[in-house]
Amino acid sequence: MSLSTAEDLPTPAPIVVREPSLWFKLGLVALLALLCLVPFLFVLTISFGHKIEGAGWAFGFEFSHYKRFFLGATWPETFQSLYIQRLGYSLFFAAIGAVIAVALAFPFTYFLTRMSRRAQTVWLVVLLSSLSLSEVFIVMGWDILLSARSGLPALLDGIGFTDLMKDLGWFQWFRDVGLASPRAFKFKTSGFATVLCMAYLVWPYAVILLYPALSRLDPALVEAARTMGARPGQVVRTVVLPSVRLPLFGSTLLLFVFLLGTYVTISVFADPSQHTLAVSIYDSVRGSTLNAPFGAAQSVILLITAGLFLIAGQKLSKAGGTA
Repeated sequence: MSLSTAEDLPTPAPIVVREPSLWFKLGLVALLALLCLVPFLFVLTISFGHKIEGAGWAFGFEFSHYKRFFLGATWPETFQSLYIQRLGYSLFFAAIGAVIAVALAFPFTYFLTRMSRRAQTVWLVVLLSSLSLSEVFIVMGWDILLSARSGLPALLDGIGFTDLMKDLGWFQWFRDVGLASPRAFKFKTSGFATVLCMAYLVWPYAVILLYPALSRLDPALVEAARTMGARPGQVVRTVVLPSVRLPLFGSTLLLFVFLLGTYVTISVFADPSQHTLAVSIYDSVRGSTLNAPFGAAQSVILLITAGLFLIAGQKLSKAGGTA
């Protein structure tokens, strides 16, 4: 019985990867244009429309809505910066919420990648399942949790923490920052509750975005640093963070853009004087004013602002990668 050599074995058939056809490419471009470009062009067209008092609006080409946004409705008599302030609050709340979410997700994801494969799978399934919860459902839960009668303020009062803060003279500080009434703690409405709920809203996204980068981190680097005498904090600061700085920045930027459009959280937890542009857009389109062209103009400005931040973030990422 003769043994077969490598030359006698059949040659495996080469794997042929077919290039997508021209019609497939055109169809994909048409689908992207239908889902992305056409809605934007439609909103852009409406933003130049003419508001008809008591009768909706009509197509036109006027810049009065953009002038109202940047200069106010009474310009040139007086200058008003109401909508610029709302854009500023949009940027402020989104930035703080994204940073807090990534800062809390980073240590959790780091330790998650050090668990067994089974434990990682379970946690990832739980996180992916939590993404099915709508913003309305999450805000409703936080609304109950921060309620003065049945939530965290009532708990702090029941365990005596409120009286302790009063006896120590620290309760006045909570009143000064808007987290307490004259008698008890009060987290609604406040910037604290707003940012806390926004950070919780995008925390699962932050974990999922950071998981690939941290799971690919070579454990030998951490072990080498520990062998050389580095403490755990030094290892994270000098080895782990530099290795994943670009994913950290990219995740924060993506979550920041996502939070720019948060509506329900702002409506429930933010003070009316700190409402964001998303709330103003809804009030213009579906609220009491019924001014769709002005709402469209605000939408275009918010979208352009998000695009500028994405472009700036991409340039900074490239500069950081080549540094």
